[in-house]
Amino acid sequence: MNKPQSQLINLVAALHQSAQTSRQRRGLILSGDRQWCLHTVTEITRHLNHQDTLWITSHPPEDVEASSHGTALKRLGSEIDLLIYDAHNGFDADSFGATSGLIRGGGLLLLLTPPLPEWPGRPDPEAERFFKNSNHSRFIQRFISVARQAEGIITVCQKSRLPEIPQSSPQQTRHQNVKPPCRTKDQERAVTAITTAASIDPATPCVLISDRGRGKSSALGIAAAQLLQQHSNRILVTGPRLNSVEPVFQHAARLLPGSRQQRGLVEMDDKRLEYIAADELINTRPDADMLLVDEAAAIPAPMLATLLRHYQRIAFATTVHGYEGTGRGFSLRFNKVLDQQTPGWQQVRLQQPIRWAENDPLEQFVFDALLLNATIATEEQLREIEPASCHAEIISQDQLMQDERLLSQVFGLLVLAHYRTRPNDLRQLLDSPDLNLYIMRQQQHVVGVALAIEEGGIETKLAQQIYQGKRRLQGQLLPQSLAFHAGMIDAPSLNFLRIMRIAIHPAMQGQGLGTKLIQHIIDTTDSIKHDCIGTSFGITTELLNFWEKLGFTAIRLGVTREHSSGTYSLLMLRPLSAAGRQLTQQAEQHMRRQLPLLLSDALKDFDVDLAKHLSQPPEPENPELGMIEWQDAFSFAHTARGYEFCISAITKLARKAISDPNVSASLDRNQLELLNSRVLQQLSWARAVAKTGLRGRGEAIDLLRASIKTLIKHYCPPKIRTLIQDLINP
Repeated sequence: MNKPQSQLINLVAALHQSAQTSRQRRGLILSGDRQWCLHTVTEITRHLNHQDTLWITSHPPEDVEASSHGTALKRLGSEIDLLIYDAHNGFDADSFGATSGLIRGGGLLLLLTPPLPEWPGRPDPEAERFFKNSNHSRFIQRFISVARQAEGIITVCQKSRLPEIPQSSPQQTRHQNVKPPCRTKDQERAVTAITTAASIDPATPCVLISDRGRGKSSALGIAAAQLLQQHSNRILVTGPRLNSVEPVFQHAARLLPGSRQQRGLVEMDDKRLEYIAADELINTRPDADMLLVDEAAAIPAPMLATLLRHYQRIAFATTVHGYEGTGRGFSLRFNKVLDQQTPGWQQVRLQQPIRWAENDPLEQFVFDALLLNATIATEEQLREIEPASCHAEIISQDQLMQDERLLSQVFGLLVLAHYRTRPNDLRQLLDSPDLNLYIMRQQQHVVGVALAIEEGGIETKLAQQIYQGKRRLQGQLLPQSLAFHAGMIDAPSLNFLRIMRIAIHPAMQGQGLGTKLIQHIIDTTDSIKHDCIGTSFGITTELLNFWEKLGFTAIRLGVTREHSSGTYSLLMLRPLSAAGRQLTQQAEQHMRRQLPLLLSDALKDFDVDLAKHLSQPPEPENPELGMIEWQDAFSFAHTARGYEFCISAITKLARKAISDPNVSASLDRNQLELLNSRVLQQLSWARAVAKTGLRGRGEAIDLLRASIKTLIKHYCPPKIRTLIQDLINP
């Protein structure tokens, strides 16, 4: 080993010793070409000799078992001593934020980066999943700046002089008299709150909130084990994913000698702790002595409210800061529901870290670098503000970079307004070249934020592939949905400004600021450059009324509930140009034709008041297919467009065929049965498949496509068929 390498190993050893002495974590950034970084890491790991090491890289070295950025999230709930994160082939802010929380006290983070001066300008495949790469990443530039100033984070650059390791004062550990298996007084209080909620009358829920590493999930597991050992026979657990709640089962099984454990289930005699997904819980509503909801902020609030109504004995737990979402936004929204439905509910905040000691430098670095601690203006600061004095303006990404307070307020509002805001959203905010940021503020206090993205302008051949379901582009929600779902083949060629997010400060809501902000966007959007302004959201009566008053028209209703909100998505447009007005009119007419059929089919559980709002008075139905419907029929038969998107055209053809002996003779028994049972009788796919004796939904759809091909040959006028073939070129 040469002298520079020896000195580097000594530096790492000192950094590691500092981490172990304080029971905090430390970070080392290795900046240089990838071969140098890998060689250096090999030397470091050989001397550290850690067993619990996790590599995050898309191109692992030989003899290294590694996780990709995407699969790394499956490790949540485990603990490691050393995280090696390779950013040479892309930096995923979500996976970095999440996996850094796996490092236990005394452990290290090794972050491998390109040379720091070059890194912001490097192409990044991870960023390209969300937006077109810009020439310079402000997010990476800011990340580097935060890292250089962070306590406990050392940067070593290839061919540069080694830095001095800073001296850290000894960490004072608080000694607590805690009864095992709990590890802190906070955790002890949390377990007591859960077990009390399971037994007292009248039943009142409890809510646990904490940052990561405070023992929230283990508190749920400890409480579950104690309840099963006492009077409970069946405890249910739910969360955004089974992977995210696995620690609950691991901690419970550890405390239940003789229990049997498998994924999502712990059994002891005739007692059970089991996982059921939130949507299944709502649909089946199984009986339980207690329901535990982990990472509640990542479950739509309407679904949580439904669970709260059905399960008297329930405990919610959520993370305040983290990639899963934010407990701050959860508290603002859900606390009101708790106050209304279950007055007297109890909240327990876990503050004492378990995995590491307090004032952990790595935790603070991650919070600062990913803005997990973004703050908004306080209610006191806004108390004297008059809504009329607030003004709207467009803000550039460079302005955000130059004003950390502005960036924190903007991102903090976005986090509060949308529970799924993640670190990668911060990168999009700073780097996406197609993003427009509008804010409303007064006296430097941000009271409203809206994000809008440029979409469309897609060339004809690619638009045809989108219409046929052969291509899907990132960041093109409106043109893709209008083409593939609504059958508007020309839509991708138009130019759209899609309003992605709107957030108004909680203290200023209900005073017309949202309307004022959106009206500013409408008034300042160039009708020469844009054909339409659009938006997509989970439909509620309140939101529908809001957008309609601003001149937006409903043009497409989703046929499945969104996981993120538990509602059906609605697309709305406000046309700006003649082409935009024509598209909006055609899309609205298409939705009106489809809606009555969908309400008795895929949308059987859709809200009746919203259905009446979206429906128009019935008009005499024309049994003949119009041009758009012929396109729908043709594209269903010859491309990957879905049944529900073309239901009007398919239904009209089925009605013709069933009553036409000349045509029905050209279809076999299964084809006729499928047209009758699935299309005309609107039986579910499962029941229609059973009646025809087919092997599944896929085979049924293939058979239905073949049937529609036959009906097109019989009924479609040759001139229209030629036009459509030239138009969509299947």
